[in-house]
Amino acid sequence: MPFNRIGRINEEIQRELASLISTVKDPRVAQAGMISITAVETTSDLKYAKIYVSVLDKAASAQALKGLTSAGGYLRRELGRALNLRNTPELTFVQDDSIDKGAHILDLLRNPEVVKPANPANAHIVLDEED
Repeated sequence: MPFNRIGRINEEIQRELASLISTVKDPRVAQAGMISITAVETTSDLKYAKIYVSVLDKAASAQALKGLTSAGGYLRRELGRALNLRNTPELTFVQDDSIDKGAHILDLLRNPEVVKPANPANAHIVLDEED
């Protein structure tokens, strides 16, 4: 039995969906601008797949998710044609906000009021900001 089968299937689903999103004719998806599939989590029985989506235009992200959900049948059918799986999983689209969370943590780490030096003797050292 091959190891990490679900991980490889997740990567294939992510790759195929990333290429299929451009073929969706729903105007809510087209108006959203750049849409990225950041991760895929598939159940072990391949019945369900949770698709994490990141949208560049945050104002249009809710509409883009509605458009992707409405195009879910089309995407599932095309995914079934592209991948040779016994079961084509049912797709559930979820907004991925991990990029926003990472940016918030980075801002907190750069704020000297929040993060104090570990060694008070080094408090006078100021790191140069990268541009």
